[in-house]
Amino acid sequence: MNARRLVCVWLAVLALLAPVMAATAGQPAAAAPRQLRVLTFNIHHGEGEDKVVDLGRIATLIREARADVVGLQEVDRGVERTGRRDLLKELADLTGMRYAFGKNFDVQGGDYGNALLTSLPIVSEGNKPLPVVGGGETRGVLQVVLDLHGTRTLVLVTHLDHRRPDAQRVASASTMLEMVTAWGDGPVVAIGDFNDVPGSSTHRALTTVLTDAWVSAGQGDGFTIPIEAPNRRIDWILVRGLVPTSIEVLKTMASDHLPVVATLEQR
Repeated sequence: MNARRLVCVWLAVLALLAPVMAATAGQPAAAAPRQLRVLTFNIHHGEGEDKVVDLGRIATLIREARADVVGLQEVDRGVERTGRRDLLKELADLTGMRYAFGKNFDVQGGDYGNALLTSLPIVSEGNKPLPVVGGGETRGVLQVVLDLHGTRTLVLVTHLDHRRPDAQRVASASTMLEMVTAWGDGPVVAIGDFNDVPGSSTHRALTTVLTDAWVSAGQGDGFTIPIEAPNRRIDWILVRGLVPTSIEVLKTMASDHLPVVATLEQR
């Protein structure tokens, strides 16, 4: 085949492909789902199983988990037992993240409660007290609105009552559901130490509206306590309007709980 005939063949092929190329040229490529890494960790006021308060190892765990949003429970700020240190501010400095705090009560001259670290912009924050039943501790829900790629997303961080029976936890679950309803149809992430197990009244109530990320994407039992030979899954990541694609329990000696990290997709 001489050069002139070869050119003619290629021109004919291009003429056949031109309508297809024109039809697809104006169509944008499908956008990849945006991912959000969420971690929940009861840090036991920074004290590990070795009885050492070591925030460096907690910060390293957060960085290595590539977390965008971190819910923390049992956080001391200015408390005597942890040397009057501001554990939240120190963790924020170590991770380079923004932070929010929800104080639940005074401890040894300082503040004690739930906290959030995030790489995302914080739109607003507040703390809602939870019902106290039968003389239990004052508990609360830290509520933070984040800007997730232009979508306002509600994040709730909590630590529910540990006592049996479960009246206070069930009442707390009801309050949290009211908060979700009041938020409207936007995405929600509810994370924390719920001090209860799957199948409990607390879990059943919350999962009427929220999806348990472990049930959706987890493998194995997901136990988080005690850290050696764990046998209970009480630290949960619950979502609405986001799709869990992976979730795992991380191994560490930095607390008396094991942290849980999930990947969520914004579709």
